[in-house]
Amino acid sequence: MTDFTEEDLDHFLLNQVDLRHRLVSKTVEEVQKIMKDLTSEVSNKDARFLSIANSGVHNNDNVKDQPALLSKWTALLRGKYAFNPAIQVLTPTLFLISVPVKGLMGYKERRTRQWRYYSLTGSRLLSPVREPEKLHQWLELESFANASQEWQDAAVAIEGDIVPSKVATVFREQLEEAIKSCSLTGKVSILESVGSVVRVAVETSEMQVEAELVPTVELMNCWPKKGRWPRLLKRWPSAERARCIKSFGFNLMATSNYHWLLSFSRAEQVLLGSIDEDGGCRRKCYRVVRQLKEDVWCPGNKPVITTYHLQTLLFWTCEKYPGARDWRNLRESVLRLARKLLKCATQRYLRHYFVRSHNLLKYTNTNELDDMAKKIAEFLENPGTYIH
Repeated sequence: MTDFTEEDLDHFLLNQVDLRHRLVSKTVEEVQKIMKDLTSEVSNKDARFLSIANSGVHNNDNVKDQPALLSKWTALLRGKYAFNPAIQVLTPTLFLISVPVKGLMGYKERRTRQWRYYSLTGSRLLSPVREPEKLHQWLELESFANASQEWQDAAVAIEGDIVPSKVATVFREQLEEAIKSCSLTGKVSILESVGSVVRVAVETSEMQVEAELVPTVELMNCWPKKGRWPRLLKRWPSAERARCIKSFGFNLMATSNYHWLLSFSRAEQVLLGSIDEDGGCRRKCYRVVRQLKEDVWCPGNKPVITTYHLQTLLFWTCEKYPGARDWRNLRESVLRLARKLLKCATQRYLRHYFVRSHNLLKYTNTNELDDMAKKIAEFLENPGTYIH
């Protein structure tokens, strides 16, 4: 067995992980500027959509009179996130971008009707549309105390439901026009997509990347019933930190035809941003495993495991090993996280961190998971051949 040392890890972080970070940072910076210009132009034409510059608590009028929450959000992001919180880097060439919407205020979760008997064109069906899955839900206009008249338009709503595929279609049409009016046809092109996700290719100075733009309802100061968190008797995160995280609420994203996807991106950013307050090496561990995943275990533009899966796995591992002493040894931490990833791939099961009844690997390609599991097993047998 070829092993590795802490010195090897330091060298790996300095020469490979940091290099990746610099390249991705430059790419994200370019993509961010382009997307700000495009979404600002879309917002000028259709006020229901906002620029990604307004993503986060700055989009929500309900918290404008809550300076404590605003300052808390700013402090948590300061120095930790150089880029807009609307942009999630799934791989170095694949980004998920949340486009905030406006005009839906005063959300309150309510018991919704069980079935919908309509098609996406608004015609009535003989049999009902299937129920939402664990991480999805319907969204009714009646859920909002104050919904602007524009959201009652048949272009985005049917029988009182705000339909994500219709919202995405309207956004896509506006985006096509914005690309032309911003003279970005040479840099941005809309791709064919499955479902309602709006996919674009973006030319940067280093490479071509793909971005998925998703209209997103940002909901502050509320937490969905499906998100049964934190769990009883768990020491990580602290009760105070958990309350802070839940105050930032959640999102509903227009990723499918009828149902809105629950997203906890703000909560996850806050959780990750404060993950090493006790002086541990969790973030370094995560960065090493992410680099190995992208270079060796699961490379490619659309891998079966993304940084989001690794982040979720890290949260679960932190919950199981909550103490600072559990994260003092970087070498042991890396091997532990790799073993947990191998278990997830082998069992084809990774629970969502906030909605734990949902398996994030439910629809993944099993052959790709098996290939990745084999590579991780080979790494664990001779880790020193990969970290040097």
